[in-house]
Amino acid sequence: MLVVKEVSKQYGDFTALRDIQLEFETGLYGLLAPNGAGKTTLIKMLATLLYPTKGEVLYNGNNIIDMDSSYRELLGYLPQQFGYYKNYSPKQYLLYLSALKGISKKEALPKIIELLDKVALGDVVNKKMKKFSGGMVQRVGIAQALLNDPKILILDEPTAGLDPKERARFRNLLTDLARSRLVIVSTHIVSDIESIANEIIMIKNQQILYKDSVETICGTLDGAVFETSMEFEQLESFRQDHVLLSEKQEYGKMIVRFIHKETPLVDWLPVQPQLEDVFLYEYRDETNGTVQ
Repeated sequence: MLVVKEVSKQYGDFTALRDIQLEFETGLYGLLAPNGAGKTTLIKMLATLLYPTKGEVLYNGNNIIDMDSSYRELLGYLPQQFGYYKNYSPKQYLLYLSALKGISKKEALPKIIELLDKVALGDVVNKKMKKFSGGMVQRVGIAQALLNDPKILILDEPTAGLDPKERARFRNLLTDLARSRLVIVSTHIVSDIESIANEIIMIKNQQILYKDSVETICGTLDGAVFETSMEFEQLESFRQDHVLLSEKQEYGKMIVRFIHKETPLVDWLPVQPQLEDVFLYEYRDETNGTVQ
């Protein structure tokens, strides 16, 4: 079990995170918040790249900083941006990283071929990465995070640069990996984790807002999400009085999805809240209208 115990992180006078309390077991956790909310700070502390200003992170009761290399041997980590050698092929690059991790070439090679196949790069194992798209490079990054068959896998914005087909494949891969290990995925893209995470963690105002199932978090907006249609000319006035979640044009009218917490009008259609609704509502710009 990985436990974040009353952790705070400050940079001078700026508080990035405050009194964070979390517990992680085997399974998939989605760390969901807008950019700048503290996701990467938390991820880097879990990966021992940053130290808490206050509190500690424990793995099976042991402080991960004191565990040092024995903790990092259990860890697979994909940073938001990872360095690679453009003139290396994926196979060369992963062999190089394997050597740094103390894995012999004989042991590493079949593992590398298996991993590259798993991330759909099996047909370009010997192609130089300078010719790769951003999505292909990101898949190499995912493969390198799995090199040591980690018990804890931490991925920071792992779907950056992936197209929809690649993201769907990646979700399937994460589901498979989370059966036997702890997987933490930091993202601001709700669809990446909504259907696969055991629990969602949301950070707001430097603290934990939610740590619960998608169903329970969506339940916080039960009876408060509606859709209605209107003329385009009515839209600006409607925006002033409601938190709008989405707008789309259909058959010459505007279809809006919005939050309303009081008695609704009879022609408003109540709809099932989704995780993206909660995300947009909780992280709304407070100057763009009021909640009714």
